[in-house]
Amino acid sequence: MNDILSKTEEYATDLLTKKLDSKFLYHNLRHTQRVVKSTKELLNFYNLKDEEINAITIAAWLHDIGYTVSSSDHEEHGAKLAKTFLEGLNCDANLVHTVCGLILATKMGHSPKNLCEEIIKDADCSHFGQHSYLETSELLREELTLLEIASFTRKEWRDKNIELFRTQHHYYTTYAKENWQPIKDENLQGLLKKKKKNNKLVKKEKLKVSLKNKSPERGIQTMFRVTMRNHLKLSDIADTKANILLSVNAIIISLILANLIPKLDNPSNDYLVIPAAIFVIFSVTSMIMSVLATRPNVTSGEFNKEDVENKKVNLLFFGNFHKMKLEDYEWAIQELIKDQEYVYSSLTKDLYFLGLVLDKKYKLLRWTYTIFMIGMVLSVIAFFVALKFYGPERIIELPT
Repeated sequence: MNDILSKTEEYATDLLTKKLDSKFLYHNLRHTQRVVKSTKELLNFYNLKDEEINAITIAAWLHDIGYTVSSSDHEEHGAKLAKTFLEGLNCDANLVHTVCGLILATKMGHSPKNLCEEIIKDADCSHFGQHSYLETSELLREELTLLEIASFTRKEWRDKNIELFRTQHHYYTTYAKENWQPIKDENLQGLLKKKKKNNKLVKKEKLKVSLKNKSPERGIQTMFRVTMRNHLKLSDIADTKANILLSVNAIIISLILANLIPKLDNPSNDYLVIPAAIFVIFSVTSMIMSVLATRPNVTSGEFNKEDVENKKVNLLFFGNFHKMKLEDYEWAIQELIKDQEYVYSSLTKDLYFLGLVLDKKYKLLRWTYTIFMIGMVLSVIAFFVALKFYGPERIIELPT
């Protein structure tokens, strides 16, 4: 009999290694070895006859070889293969019949008729009562997808396993109930916890979406934030343009003072007085307007409680509170944040007055660049006319 067991193990190992499709991630040699190990664990607990022990062990090795033929009705295919193999070894007819019956007993939904069938059934589902169940179960889910038998999401697979644990599966042997059932219960609790956690996350996301859709708060805040940022960028651009023009005119005036003005003391250079005056006047005017465009305008910086209560003061602009005491300003801010309408009103006023400042800046800048351009053109024309009609007979080259 030991010879038959060793040949059975060799036959099953060879068949499941060489002829089984690689898509079988769960129903493979590893699963068969796990079932055989669980079978021996159960057999060590029960005092069975040698014939029963041998039949159950052989059935454990051969119970899934039918998958090498087809993924459907694999128990029937496995029983046929087992019968052919055992008959080839000249095994006793009773042993062949018993082994085939045990293989067919592993079919889902079959109710075991005796202890031997209970043992093989419990051994085949021993992974339910093992700590590695989640990893093993995931392999089965992937196998079903690869074989195009069924496709489950992780959530659907978890729900299906919960239903299986609760209503479709239970252990039959006393040993399995005492030793494997507690771990199976732990696995079920783990699945339920994951489901509960997932449900909470789903509800939380749905609530976020609902609040986002129902409440315009986020959209309003985004609108104020983007508009304020754009206004500040435009203000920075205006200040940069004014500073550029201020710097250019300062350099021009410095060059004129250093190189041209000293030459005007000579009577022979009187023809350059008017062009130089035009040049300096327009440059100075451009500088003055550039300064006006960037010059800050600070208000009184004070308010009273009546202004806050009547919502007349904008507490978000520093020019309205820079002279107030900290305690008064803190009180005013607390009053502001209590009233949502007051907050939006203050933000609106802030944007409005910032817009007025930008309008003033850009109007001044437009006039400044226009005056600078006109001044450059007139100055060049004036120098040309002066040199052409009023200058000396030959043009004196000015030092650089």
